[in-house]
Amino acid sequence: MAQFQLRGGKVLAVTLTGDTVKAKNGSMVAYDGRMAFKKLSGGGDGLRGMVTRRLTGEQMTVMEVKGEGTCYFADRASDLSLVRLDGETLHVESSNLLCAEGTLRTGTTFTGLRGASQGNGLFTTTVEGSGRAALMSDGQAVILRVTPGTPLQVDPGAYVAHTGGLRQELRGGVGFRTLLGEGSGEAFQIRFEGDGLVYVQPSERNTLGGDV
Repeated sequence: MAQFQLRGGKVLAVTLTGDTVKAKNGSMVAYDGRMAFKKLSGGGDGLRGMVTRRLTGEQMTVMEVKGEGTCYFADRASDLSLVRLDGETLHVESSNLLCAEGTLRTGTTFTGLRGASQGNGLFTTTVEGSGRAALMSDGQAVILRVTPGTPLQVDPGAYVAHTGGLRQELRGGVGFRTLLGEGSGEAFQIRFEGDGLVYVQPSERNTLGGDV
């Protein structure tokens, strides 16, 4: 099993003993030992994944890393968070996924809202199975718990990922600045209900709804 360890919060060290990981293409910054690198099509999902991602607009360029030694990954000095999955599904913006164990399956799924955060269509990247994944964020991500009866509203520009049994709804005209009387009335919020975890970053990307 690949061993994931954060170094300084911005570099991921992955120790491999013949294992395989999938990482964002070009994110390797150093390695020791013997490593083989291979660019994968379709976000690592093969031809079907390539076609699916092209149709949905969900972009993810991935490389496969296999070998023995330690490989170091980083991307634009982004802050990193580790997620351990135990038969769960991680929903994540493709631009926020740095690395995942080779045993985890990646794909795309229709959400009806996720693409609203980046204008990439109404689809999100999924990571399924048991193993570890590393997320990137602009600033250290905060993990927020959602419990039944206590919904969570999230700025689409700050959304990174979520896990668990969560229902989500994109709500228009109710942006945070709109609530304060400073918005145009065209902004959005994502409402999460159910039981799970939501990862948000302390920074906002541009969204289809404009400033929120």
